[in-house]
Amino acid sequence: MKKCALLLTVVTVMMFASAAFAADKIVVGFAQIGAESDWRVANTKSIQDACAAAGIDLRFVDGQQKQENQIKALRDFITMGVDVIGFSPVVESGWDEIIAEINEAGIPLILSDRTTDIAGDDYFVTWMGSDFKEEGVRSANWLVNFLKENGRDKDEINIVELQGTVGSGPAIDRKKGFEEVIKDYPNLKITQSQTGDFTRDLGRTVMESFLKSGERIDVLYAHNDDMGLGAIQAIKDAGLKPGTDIIIIGVDAVKAAFEAIVAGEMNVTVECSPLLGPQFVDAVQKIMAGETLPKITWTIEHVYDLRKENLEMDGYVIMSAEAELPNRQY
Repeated sequence: MKKCALLLTVVTVMMFASAAFAADKIVVGFAQIGAESDWRVANTKSIQDACAAAGIDLRFVDGQQKQENQIKALRDFITMGVDVIGFSPVVESGWDEIIAEINEAGIPLILSDRTTDIAGDDYFVTWMGSDFKEEGVRSANWLVNFLKENGRDKDEINIVELQGTVGSGPAIDRKKGFEEVIKDYPNLKITQSQTGDFTRDLGRTVMESFLKSGERIDVLYAHNDDMGLGAIQAIKDAGLKPGTDIIIIGVDAVKAAFEAIVAGEMNVTVECSPLLGPQFVDAVQKIMAGETLPKITWTIEHVYDLRKENLEMDGYVIMSAEAELPNRQY
């Protein structure tokens, strides 16, 4: 009996010690959109790696591009009583109820990469990521500059657009930024526009339908590289040369896009860095330390094409994709 009592005491002490150790760890819940693109996969890995390196207990959920899955994950995080919640909303609307629940539970909220349409900024501690509208602006400005460099600035240019997920922040803002620039150039017209849901397969399918329409296509503006890469295959299948017969503009600056640019099959990619992990962990640690964070933290990003020498534009730089390719990890 004494041995049993002693064993029970030791086990109990070990359980309490384990609980105390766990209590010392910061527990974070993160609801990711899914794994729809190379960008998103790299974003997930960055967050997971940074949390692991910092000793943060990360409760990670892949929403598989469904809002209902993300809402369930967020509600589960509340029940768990995590210290901080982070998430990237798949679309902008439909979050009012669950975010109200997060706020009522007193759990600090970090928005990563995407935003919601909820008015004001009191409901989150900080948002971090890229300026999607500016990415659209940069895409259009690159096109205007490219056409001028190649003596085509007076030509009638037909543009087809592969939009991202309907209702998502990047799709809305990348379209808005692009259109704000080209409205000043009557010879540049978007003749066809359809969602490719940020996926390579749908990008290829939609591009096939664009090509079958019979309309002349001079430029493809894809809201992300994966859709652009899918479209490249459709263009090849149609017997055309991507990057030559059709100018290809992508967004994200993933490694596969750099490879396509070097191969002459894509003309430019506008950077939207997925490597938000260290920035995310830094924000979590500062929240737990009681520090005040800025409401918005922008990432520093560039534009990449086949030029050999850098060209400075309005607050950013157009750089060589060939020179950057060996450094690209995602």
